Amino acid sequence: MAYRETAKVRDRKALTEQRILQASHELVAEAGFAALQMNQVAQRAGIATGSLYRYFANKETLAAEVFRQATETEVDHVRRCLQQADSCALSRLEYALQTFAERALKAPKLAWALIAEPVDPAVDQQRLHYRLQYANLFASAVQQAIDDQLIPEQDPMLSSTAMVGAIAEALIGPLAQQAQDPTHAITHTITQFCVRGLAPFRYSVTGASL
Repeated sequence: MAYRETAKVRDRKALTEQRILQASHELVAEAGFAALQMNQVAQRAGIATGSLYRYFANKETLAAEVFRQATETEVDHVRRCLQQADSCALSRLEYALQTFAERALKAPKLAWALIAEPVDPAVDQQRLHYRLQYANLFASAVQQAIDDQLIPEQDPMLSSTAMVGAIAEALIGPLAQQAQDPTHAITHTITQFCVRGLAPFRYSVTGASL
């Protein structure tokens, strides 16, 4: 007779996997993906190193899942900002960009790991995938701003891809220096650069001429 897992066994495995991922996330948040060593993960999760490999075949697979979960959290924050119903599309876009930058600067080591740290190919694939997700979210807001005649006609996806690259590149220096300025100078400068790039010398985020 084939063995069938009981609900209790499945629940125990799910809890163990959750502990593994939580321990992994903590290590990456503390010192980047370079700190994600299987023996350290197992020790922090309270399991044997051999048991860890029953859940994740290798470090690369584990790192990719840690990256996916951490980035999903950030994408969700951006998505919620862009879904605000009480402001214009350009204001929502500004809010989303500022929120992204603020959250990065509040957790500089984790943000560096997600944005710029040299990583294994599987993690790099996740990074490209989520950059596209960010661009798709921004593109919807850009298209809405075009439809509302807040900004000139342009390719929404191309403009949004440029914004994703700009904000990521602009954050690299502050993150490397672990500059924690989440409320004003850095985030404001990055946000205004991105938004004004959609309509140079024509519009502010409130629709007034610059």
